[in-house]
Amino acid sequence: MIVAEHAVKLELADVSKTYERKGQAVEVLDRVNFSIYEGEFVAIVGASGCGKTTLLRIVDGLESASMGAVRIGGKLVSGPGRDRGFVFQQDNLFPWRTVMRNVTFGLELQGVKVKDAREAAQPYIDLVQLSGFENHYPHELSGGMRQRANLARAFAIKPELLLMDEPFAALDAQTRELMQDELLKIWERSSKSTIVFITHQIDEAVFLADRVVVLTSRPGRIREVVPIEFGRPRDLSLKRTPEFVAVIDHIWGLIEKEVKSAMISREE
Repeated sequence: MIVAEHAVKLELADVSKTYERKGQAVEVLDRVNFSIYEGEFVAIVGASGCGKTTLLRIVDGLESASMGAVRIGGKLVSGPGRDRGFVFQQDNLFPWRTVMRNVTFGLELQGVKVKDAREAAQPYIDLVQLSGFENHYPHELSGGMRQRANLARAFAIKPELLLMDEPFAALDAQTRELMQDELLKIWERSSKSTIVFITHQIDEAVFLADRVVVLTSRPGRIREVVPIEFGRPRDLSLKRTPEFVAVIDHIWGLIEKEVKSAMISREE
């Protein structure tokens, strides 16, 4: 658990977002306030449409807030920056680039020479257990391997803040479990970037995070911030303990009605 003595890495102050759709205002986020400390792993959960991804895009600078402010390391966010990495739901690997060239892509964008980028990328390829696959193309890899390459690319630029939008959603259940374990190992063995992780899976959030931020249905507001007291490193066997299940039940109780309501709305 990250304690308050650590420096604040990310601060959201009264962040609100309203869209115009068909001439009507649609309020997506309403006065979201919270801080994340340096080196902390925070997961965000909530019903579909509660504004989780919108919030992440605002933090990344891909969208602007209608009201409020986002600060990273005390600096106001006004657009995308090199201090942030973003991992999307799909791996988004370039099909014409090998694993190595995909992992070096962010470094090359930062002006790192190709030779130096390769040297910097190799430890991360090793870390995600893709040694020997450096010259393979994405179509030659399994879904889990592609997402590991995606993680290597994100960690290779050593972002101060890593934003992850349901990165394992496209994987089968067994691979997803293994990737959760892999992510924690990669994070703990690397520079331990501050991570904000969006997921619909409560057990995934509880297993990975130091704290879980629970959003209400749209407009998204913070319903509760749940501290996760389990020590690190964590093993997947943690998920089978009564203590783990009790935390899941608590979070599910916060959002159950809204999740069911969102499901019915999609079906109508």
